[in-house]
Amino acid sequence: MIRGIVDFLRGSIDTTAPSQRQKLFFEGGPDHIYAVGDVHGCDDLLGRLEDLIFEDCRKRDGSKWLIMLGDYVDRGPKSASVLDRLIAKPRADIKRFCLAGNHEDVMLDFLRNPSSDHQWLDFGGLETLYSYGLHKLPANRQALKNLLQSRIPDEHVAFLESLPSMLSIPGFCFVHAGLRDGVLLADQVDADLLWLRPGAVGKAAAANGIIAIHGHTPVAKVEVGPARVNVDTGAYMSGTLSAVRLSRRSAPEIIQCS
Repeated sequence: MIRGIVDFLRGSIDTTAPSQRQKLFFEGGPDHIYAVGDVHGCDDLLGRLEDLIFEDCRKRDGSKWLIMLGDYVDRGPKSASVLDRLIAKPRADIKRFCLAGNHEDVMLDFLRNPSSDHQWLDFGGLETLYSYGLHKLPANRQALKNLLQSRIPDEHVAFLESLPSMLSIPGFCFVHAGLRDGVLLADQVDADLLWLRPGAVGKAAAANGIIAIHGHTPVAKVEVGPARVNVDTGAYMSGTLSAVRLSRRSAPEIIQCS
């Protein structure tokens, strides 16, 4: 059932339109990077993981980045609170980047084309609407649109629209889902960056001489391989939210909370 919904959504949303999301390319990176997997409305877990990350980064000299890998909304109970947290300034000396996930794209599609039978509602969207206090949706499209505009803050919508689909530094590429084989990083499209599964393609990172850091595909524990690191441990199902710290001259270190 879920796979069918995913296939429908990927096919029905125009993710290959010319208006691609921004891609961030940096000539150099910081001394430490913390990359966080899919949150999916688990704001309590995110708060606890942030505490661990901020405590860790205060012990380390040099510059630090916090990179969120997408899928902040849906399925879990507190999507609105997660967006509030990510819009606010971090509580530590760290620069935060938030990337887009496929669930952010589908939520935006619903907000632009709302209907009481939109597939997003079966894709975790109902839980997101509940987090805004919306438990009953009017059947009339205009009434539904008016209700959404009155309850979902404009800053939340602007945040979702502004999210880049990729962040790249020498040696590493951060995306929500995956990279398409045989395609240069600058030419990768959002439909792949936000939707691909590691089993579908797996050589793109190695071919580009980089390590891909991603989420999107839940795993029992963080996967650290030669060409990619998967940080999605299915927080809304497992109760465990994970991050990986990448530091100069040291092996990746996993940080988790439950």
